Amino acid sequence: MPSTRQGYNQELEALRQEILQMGHMVVRAIEEAVLSLSTQDRALARKVMEGDDAIDGLEIDIEDKCMVLIARQQPLARDLRIIGTGLKITTDLERMGDHAYDIAKITLKIADEPLIKPLMDIPRMAKLAQKMLQDSLEAYTTLNVAQSEEVCQADDAVDSLYHQVVRELLTYMMEKPATISQATQILFVARYLERIADHATNIAEWTIYLATGERLRKK
Repeated sequence: MPSTRQGYNQELEALRQEILQMGHMVVRAIEEAVLSLSTQDRALARKVMEGDDAIDGLEIDIEDKCMVLIARQQPLARDLRIIGTGLKITTDLERMGDHAYDIAKITLKIADEPLIKPLMDIPRMAKLAQKMLQDSLEAYTTLNVAQSEEVCQADDAVDSLYHQVVRELLTYMMEKPATISQATQILFVARYLERIADHATNIAEWTIYLATGERLRKK
């Protein structure tokens, strides 16, 4: 029969694995949401939207497990950091899932319209944001501070692309007023991707806190 501590460690590991499972679901949702937009694939967009319930369900399950661990084990110091950062990371993942849902919803709004231009920077932003999320999850798995710091630095590239997209779409809207409706929707998509990158940065920062006990100060 395992010791109390061994059993507790197993519960913490199960919690970590469930967080990672949620993270991989969100990565896939982001990828499929942007693909649905680029290809104007209604069926894929609906799949992403329907899958959001599973992501939300995992968030609730993880929160419940964290609350049970806190109430039953009364964790101190590092164990409390593990549970607390788990809760924070789960919140960031849920919000990313919401943004994937929002992108898929926009696909349905404009699926019957010809795209005002081939989408190039939006998929590029999505790939960068997805990589940030994947790297932040890997860093969380291994408590890799250097990798977490790289994720934080990568956010600048996403921000740069976001501002580029905004400038380009605003130019379209001024020169061709007929594009305003769709361009506005694509602006929303760019904003959602920029927020996804911010949430990936949050996960990296929480990992640094978990590994070192030190919080990064927001600029």
